Amino acid sequence: MSVLMVEDRVNFNTLKETLQLTDGNLASHLRALEEASYLRVEKQFVGRKPNTNYQATNEGKTAFKEHLDALEQLILNNRNND
Repeated sequence: MSVLMVEDRVNFNTLKETLQLTDGNLASHLRALEEASYLRVEKQFVGRKPNTNYQATNEGKTAFKEHLDALEQLILNNRNND
């Protein structure tokens, strides 16, 4: 999701290279995000090769921001307890 927050659209191979994941690992993560309606999938052919692009939905962006806020709060709470 962090990549999709800063890029409008990203294709599968770019995500795979950026995140250094295997095809299967990345596909399972993307499937879970798609099922949660956090990303939009667009499949097309470029020449004879399949090309799949991903884009974060508004729901996905909101959920990711909420997740980051929760992590930040956890860190702040932990610092305050030291």
